[in-house]
Amino acid sequence: MVELSTPVRWGLRLLAIGYVFFLIAWPVGLVVKHTFTGGLGVLADTLTDESVAGALRLTAMVATWAVLINLVFGVTISVLLVRYEFPGKRVLSALIDLPLSVSPVVVGLALLLVYNGRTGWFGPTAEGAGLTVIFDSPGMVMATCFVALPLVIREVVPVLVEIGDDQEQAARSLGAGAVQTFRRITLPSIKWAVVYGVVLSLARSLGEFGAVKIVSGNITGRTQTATLLVEAKYQNFQQETAYATSFLLILVSIACLVVVAFLRPRAAR
Repeated sequence: MVELSTPVRWGLRLLAIGYVFFLIAWPVGLVVKHTFTGGLGVLADTLTDESVAGALRLTAMVATWAVLINLVFGVTISVLLVRYEFPGKRVLSALIDLPLSVSPVVVGLALLLVYNGRTGWFGPTAEGAGLTVIFDSPGMVMATCFVALPLVIREVVPVLVEIGDDQEQAARSLGAGAVQTFRRITLPSIKWAVVYGVVLSLARSLGEFGAVKIVSGNITGRTQTATLLVEAKYQNFQQETAYATSFLLILVSIACLVVVAFLRPRAAR
């Protein structure tokens, strides 16, 4: 390992701190500053605004469903990738990372082409069965699930690889079934990785914008989430409401980071 001189080390530290400050801390700090320029009354008025309250409720609903769905399928796919061999395993593993490399706007457009009620592949069939996907909450949940899918899987897979399957094989040799083995052996071993993935997935779901905007229609009071409301309020010269709503989203994200900071050491121990 190359030993760096003290001035070089300090220079690299200042460069890293400056990068984070100008890219993240300063812009976020300005949002917080503008939120409280008019006092706490602006934040209180924002919370009592029906359009804001409706957008926050819808955001919470969509994020909750997306996290629950990703939790079930994320853990299932993780176990499938680590514990079993099957044709197409590498393809599945590569596809899981697709949401990290594809623009969310492209994801929204793809869902629109597939599930549009008039011209989509499955849209007319779904609407014939009484289910509206695009420009309604099911499409928003699907878009959010897509962008947040890898977060649970990429936390659980390394832990499953690390712990191995010795205990699981021992449990099966003693007569335990698959469900009992998973509930008593596998799940306790990966629980902190699951929690960490869920927290990251929740933060990602709450902040999703591009994919949701395409499939939601951005209808005020019906399909407008908090991130879409921020854009609408800012463009309509209602900056105070936009700043206050952004601050609430930042607050939730910080809370998620705090939870992760407390969980990470416990998982290591």
